[in-house]
Amino acid sequence: MKLRGFMGLALASALVSATAAAEQAVPVQLATLNGVNAMAGDQVEGVRFPTLYGKTESVKGVDLHLLGIGETDEFVGVQFPLLIAGANHVNKSMTGVSFGLWNWNKGMTKGANLGMVNVANDVHGANVGLVNVSQGYTAFDWSAVNVSESSHAQLGIFNKTTELKGIQLGLINCADNGFLPCFPLFNFAPQ
Repeated sequence: MKLRGFMGLALASALVSATAAAEQAVPVQLATLNGVNAMAGDQVEGVRFPTLYGKTESVKGVDLHLLGIGETDEFVGVQFPLLIAGANHVNKSMTGVSFGLWNWNKGMTKGANLGMVNVANDVHGANVGLVNVSQGYTAFDWSAVNVSESSHAQLGIFNKTTELKGIQLGLINCADNGFLPCFPLFNFAPQ
């Protein structure tokens, strides 16, 4: 009887230890297709190397894409493609800087998206690229084409926003609340 109690206690202890270990962050991870993560874990605090397609729940540190897309729910740090052919996909929140051919942030961004194409939702910082598209608010957009729901400032060839809170500078500037719906060189929202 004592042996069964001891075995049950040992088994319960092993399960608790395994659960606690699974919740700890790993310092380095190679993330690739089909959810294969060398150094298994949902949290990385250090360096992650997404290759082709890597998905991890949370990353704090540096994301160095070898080639392909790196996806995470929450990111804090710097995302950088080593071979320039990388994309960043953040589902909930990003704090830091994202470099890439394509930056796709569905949640809130605090920092900067620097890429050829930036698709964002809510940016408290800057989108800098060739094309910037935002569904929510952006503090500053600088590219050839800027399209947003709400923006404080846009600088580009073509700028379009529903709600302008500051100024647009570019060849064509359109804002639903601008002093004119579309105007060349600049547009602003009258007070």
